[in-house]
Amino acid sequence: MEKIIDENKQGETLVLDQKEGNKRKLFIESYGCAMNFSDSEIVASILATAGFNTTQNLEDADLVLVNTCSIRDKAEQTVRKRLEKYNAVKRDLNPKMKVGVLGCMAERLKTKFLEEEKIVDLVVGPDAYKDLPNLLAEVDEGRDAINVILSKEETYGDISPVRLNSNGVTAFVSITRGCDNMCTFCVVPFTRGRERSRDPQSIIEEMNDLWHRGFKEITLLGQNVDSYLWYGGGLKKDFDKASEFQKATAVTFSNLLELCAKTQPKMRIRFSTSNPQDLTLDVVETMAKYQNICNHIHLPVQSGSNRILKEMNRLHTREDYMGLIDNIRKIIPDCAISQDMIVGFPTETETDFQDTVSLMDYVKYNFGYMFTYSERPGTMAERKMKDDVPEEVKKRRLQDIVDLQREHSEIRTKEYLHTVVEVLIEKESKKSITQWSGRTPQNIVAVFPKEHYKVGDFVNVKVTDCTSATLIGEAIGLSMNN
Repeated sequence: MEKIIDENKQGETLVLDQKEGNKRKLFIESYGCAMNFSDSEIVASILATAGFNTTQNLEDADLVLVNTCSIRDKAEQTVRKRLEKYNAVKRDLNPKMKVGVLGCMAERLKTKFLEEEKIVDLVVGPDAYKDLPNLLAEVDEGRDAINVILSKEETYGDISPVRLNSNGVTAFVSITRGCDNMCTFCVVPFTRGRERSRDPQSIIEEMNDLWHRGFKEITLLGQNVDSYLWYGGGLKKDFDKASEFQKATAVTFSNLLELCAKTQPKMRIRFSTSNPQDLTLDVVETMAKYQNICNHIHLPVQSGSNRILKEMNRLHTREDYMGLIDNIRKIIPDCAISQDMIVGFPTETETDFQDTVSLMDYVKYNFGYMFTYSERPGTMAERKMKDDVPEEVKKRRLQDIVDLQREHSEIRTKEYLHTVVEVLIEKESKKSITQWSGRTPQNIVAVFPKEHYKVGDFVNVKVTDCTSATLIGEAIGLSMNN
């Protein structure tokens, strides 16, 4: 995988403020998407009420959990190596330690982990985290424990997540779970279930709580946020069976965005991830209407070839996508757009690949996440299609689009030279202790001298230089958002 701009947080160890009276120690690591990191905050909150405080010291842990990702083979291999490490510590240093697997790999590899390889004590799927205290009681009695049942209702809307390893400025707020889009390469519908949305009132309550605790920015999260639809609970696919009253009072993603923007007008709002077939123009118009909704859309396309898009069961065409891009730029001229792209999907020809290259040239994305195709067991592509593109061809195509994205990223960052951008300070720059690092509304990283500013400040920064990944400038004062 290659990612352009922004640091990857794979394998982050999460740290929870200690709760007085808790005697047991939890070590938790997360891999994969932002939803997994958000889920780990839910897990830590649930276990805090069950007597666990988190620790950064693996050797001291009574319970070790790894929140896993199945989206790429590389992620699974990384998790397996971590499980080897946990079990070595358990064998050599801490025999009482219990090891568990959470998340997408848990659902997919439950039998292999528990019964065949015997490398974990418990396996818990993404919809079963509330059952963790009961499962741990089983483990304490000497029995393996498992719950990977997918739910039609669970959204964890009633759980107040702890903020783990937090900068105190930005936070994730989960709004949907699951996915109904059966892309042939993707395991998410099988590991996270069908789409259901969270009660908007609970989202607003979480947002208000974050604001009162000093947070300045939230990211609304879902496998497909544009599918958000609240009509009193239940699966999105069952909306047609709802009453006329439920349909008339339903809350769409555009409605939710507006509600969030109006509730906390000084709080920045982001969202991820969008799906081209579901991103409606009323969402873009709502973004344009409210200054605190950030002008950035992550819009995975996966391929620029209509033939490959059809093989992927992506329900949009190249032309649909390009038209959507045109409309976004017409409504929000300074909107940053980022992508996900897969090369080497089964049967992809050089002509198909060049269609991807030409699409990238048309859009000139601000940044992107690029992958070679990785066959995932249980998906339609794995069952029905031969992984027939040679690895050396996949790697060459990946490098080609990575190089192209770097060119486009540089073009986009140069557009900000000699302009003033608003930056929310998030942390100290990794390259210099004398500089702050933050992001613009377009999700572009900016660095500038610290002077008298502090983390959490909104600062106007004049851009004097840039790289393909970063804006470099000098602060000219606090913005009106403070």
